[in-house]
Amino acid sequence: MSRNHDRERGEALFRKLQQVTAQAEQSSTSLAMEHPGELRKMKKFRFQLLHRWLVGRFEPCRAADIAGGKGLLAYLLQQSGWDTAVIDPLYQPLPEKYKDISSSQRVKIARNRGVLHLGQPFVKAMGEQFDLLIGMHAHGCNMAIIEAAAEFGCGFVLFPCCVIGEPFIPPFGVDWLEYVADYAVGKGLAVTPFRLNFKGQNIGLYGVGPKLRRLETTMTTTKPARSALLRASATRADLQSA
Repeated sequence: MSRNHDRERGEALFRKLQQVTAQAEQSSTSLAMEHPGELRKMKKFRFQLLHRWLVGRFEPCRAADIAGGKGLLAYLLQQSGWDTAVIDPLYQPLPEKYKDISSSQRVKIARNRGVLHLGQPFVKAMGEQFDLLIGMHAHGCNMAIIEAAAEFGCGFVLFPCCVIGEPFIPPFGVDWLEYVADYAVGKGLAVTPFRLNFKGQNIGLYGVGPKLRRLETTMTTTKPARSALLRASATRADLQSA
C-alpha cells in the first residue's frame, strides 16, 4: 500500500512539475522510466544511472559535479571523454570499485586514478568555467546552481532533495522540487523534469543552456567533416597500397 501511495504521489508531483515548467503538453508516457523492463535499482546506483542518462543526451563537455562526494559520477563521465571536476569542501577518495549496471560486473578503480577536486563550497561565479552543472542531492547548492546557469549560460541537472543550507524555504504546501523548478523558470531558464530508475527521490530537473547548445551545434557541423576526412584518408591509403 505504501509503495503504491509513493508511486501515485511521485506521478502527481511529476505532472505538477510539467505544468510549472510548461511541459504539460508531454504525453503521460513521459512518466515512465527510460528502461521499462529494468527493475528499480537501489539508491546507491544513482550515479551509474545518471551517468548513463547524461552520456545519452549530451556531448562530452566541461562538467562540474557539485557536492559530488567521492566523485564516482565525475570519474564515470571522465571515462566517457568528459572534462570533469568535483566541487565539494570535503575531499573523499574515489571508491575502490563500483558495479557496472550494463554488465552487472564489479569494476575496480586503479589506485592511481583520480578526478580533479576543488575543495570549496560552490558559488555562482564558478559556473563561468563549466558547460554543465550537476547537483545530485547537492544540499545547499540548488539555488546557486540555477543562478549560475542563468548568468553564464550553463546547462544544469538537479535532483533537489531537501532545503538544508538553501537561502529560501518554500511556502507551506508547496513541494521543494516544485519550488526549485518555479525559481528556475523565474530566472528565464527552460526546465524539463525527468526521472531515473532508482528508489527514493528520483525526479530530476534539467536545462540545456546556450553553452551546451553551441557545443551540440559545433559537434553536428564537424562530425560530417571528420567523417569525410577519414574516408578520404582511407581512399588515399587504398590507392597507395594498390
